[in-house]
Amino acid sequence: MINYIWFFMILAGVITAASKGDIQLVTEGVLKGSEQAVVVAAGLIGIISFWSGVMKIAQDAGLMQVLARLLGPLARRLYPEVPPDHPAMGALLAAMSANILGLGSACTPLGLKAMGHLQELNRHKETASDAMCTFMALTSSSLTVLPSTIIALRLSHGARAPADIIGPILLATLCSTVVTVILDASLRSLTRRRARL
Repeated sequence: MINYIWFFMILAGVITAASKGDIQLVTEGVLKGSEQAVVVAAGLIGIISFWSGVMKIAQDAGLMQVLARLLGPLARRLYPEVPPDHPAMGALLAAMSANILGLGSACTPLGLKAMGHLQELNRHKETASDAMCTFMALTSSSLTVLPSTIIALRLSHGARAPADIIGPILLATLCSTVVTVILDASLRSLTRRRARL
């Protein structure tokens, strides 16, 4: 699907440039976009490396484990069908902790690992389980206490106070996570009621 979207965007750009009689706009756009991507990526390398190092130190110091322990009771309520001693619960807690700390790059492999473990517990292999749906919804809404990647992006673009977004992001992600939990629970109970009928 994503290939079709990219193809449509490229085709739309070429058609628009051709209709204006200025086809070299496509080449200029490609070159400018490529140049900007390299500049942004180069600026982010150092900052993301720094934050990844800080988070690695925090992980080695036990911060992720403490956070996972604090999230344990909540995770058991969010994922009642996942046994507390199953590796899936540990992977879920690790992914949730990485999300809370704003480590999207660390959360992706942890999330894939969690989904793999959840698939092991899934009785209907062709359909996502309730735990899988809940995990996807929570990962998408993602309560974030320290948005390190966004701070890095703002810093690379010359923001004077790149960390001044912590409060608004915390509030926004808290609201999105609360709404996600409420909707997930409501839809889950509605699905169960329909299944009983």
